[in-house]
Amino acid sequence: MKQLSLALLIMLSLTSCKNETNTKTETTKGIDYSKEKLDVTTSIYPENLTKVFNAHGGIDLWKLMKSLEYTQTKPDGKEVTITNLVNRKALIDATNYSIGFDGKQPWLLNKTNQAYKGYDPKFGYNLMFYFYAMPFIMSDDGIDYSETEPLVFEGVTYPGIKITYQSGVGETPEDQYLLFYNPETYIMEWLGYTVNFVPGIDTKEFHFRRYNDWQEVNGLLVPKSITGYGYKNDKPTTPKAPNVFTDVKINKVAPNNSLFEKPEKANYVD
Repeated sequence: MKQLSLALLIMLSLTSCKNETNTKTETTKGIDYSKEKLDVTTSIYPENLTKVFNAHGGIDLWKLMKSLEYTQTKPDGKEVTITNLVNRKALIDATNYSIGFDGKQPWLLNKTNQAYKGYDPKFGYNLMFYFYAMPFIMSDDGIDYSETEPLVFEGVTYPGIKITYQSGVGETPEDQYLLFYNPETYIMEWLGYTVNFVPGIDTKEFHFRRYNDWQEVNGLLVPKSITGYGYKNDKPTTPKAPNVFTDVKINKVAPNNSLFEKPEKANYVD
């Protein structure tokens, strides 16, 4: 944020010249700008990350979208995830359970008489969303970008971008991500990431997921499937069964807030 000095105000009020090659500035009488906060903050991404965004439809188009929905097929049936892209309220609705985030606190609804054995709702309500929303999720506030060593896999060299979070951002700000992209098309190909919310896992070792199966939805290139890989010495090794996404919907209309409210029989998760 910047404040206009008194000298600058005087200069602006006296001059009548306009330089057409620069941004036009207008002065408004009766406003004491020394007491006003002017929002001149702009989001700046590294050039290579901007090219990655562009290869996937553009960050401007993504920012217009307010709703994301996709379906995954699980052993017990279909699991539908709906996320408000503006406030990140979320709902995961499956046959045996529902997990939600109402904007303040996650909740769990167990639809069976057996003990719930799924992933921790505290992190689970948006865990797959973060993987799915790549690379656009890397435009969030509170992120620092830097270069990282390229990933070499099966004779192909993938340039990379390192993503870290500023203190206090998210549940696990110590997380690190490595985004690797195709050197010719700039389409995202790999994601390396550390895990800080699962007990017993090395929090410094990088895990990997491969992004080489895409689909276009409403002008945006989003995953059709994501394949997890084994890993050793911070490198991917062999593929696992992929996560497959169907019935993908992305649009400019926000979901109804009532979707994310805790049902009466659900419990909040600390």
